[in-house]
Amino acid sequence: MEKLSIEKIKTALAAVPDWKKKGATIARTYQFKDFPAAIKFVNAVAELAEQAWHHPDIDIRWNKVTLVLTTHDAGGLTKRDFVLARKFDALSLRRIHRMG
Repeated sequence: MEKLSIEKIKTALAAVPDWKKKGATIARTYQFKDFPAAIKFVNAVAELAEQAWHHPDIDIRWNKVTLVLTTHDAGGLTKRDFVLARKFDALSLRRIHRMG
C-alpha cells in the first residue's frame, strides 16, 4: 500500500474530522457510558481489524478508548488507515445509539 502525500492526508482527514494526525499516525479517543461499554466497543474494533488485517494500537482508560492507526509496512499513513477509521466511527455511532 502506498503512503499518502500530505495533501491526500489533509483531504482524507476531512472525512474523519474527530481523528487527529500525530506524526505518522492518526488517533481518536471515544468515550462511552462505562467500562463494559468501552470493552464491547474494543471487542467490535478487534473483529473489524481482523477482517481488514489492519490493527490499531488501543489504549483503554475506564470509559475512554483511544485508537491509533498507521500502516507500518508503508512507513506512514495509507488509504487503509482512513478506511478503517471511518468503519470505527460508524461502529461507535451504532454503539452509542444502542446505549441511549
